[in-house]
Amino acid sequence: MEGFGWISFLIIGLIAGWIAEKVMKRSDGLLTNLIVGVIGAYLGAFLFSLLGLGASGFIGAVVVATIGAIALLLIVGLVRRKT
Repeated sequence: MEGFGWISFLIIGLIAGWIAEKVMKRSDGLLTNLIVGVIGAYLGAFLFSLLGLGASGFIGAVVVATIGAIALLLIVGLVRRKT
């Protein structure tokens, strides 16, 4: 996510959170989508670096953030089921 300003980062996070929400068939609010997308961006970047992958540009950043957001929602879903 290097090379993006904080406004671009928030927009990417919002888009990624919204896409993840639709993929996971959830109904969250705008703020939740933003939070999930921003945390997902960091998680996605971490996962991609572990695999030795990278993405560039706006679309690449959205893809990485979306994958991270989906992974985050999966983890949260698993934790909620166990408690």
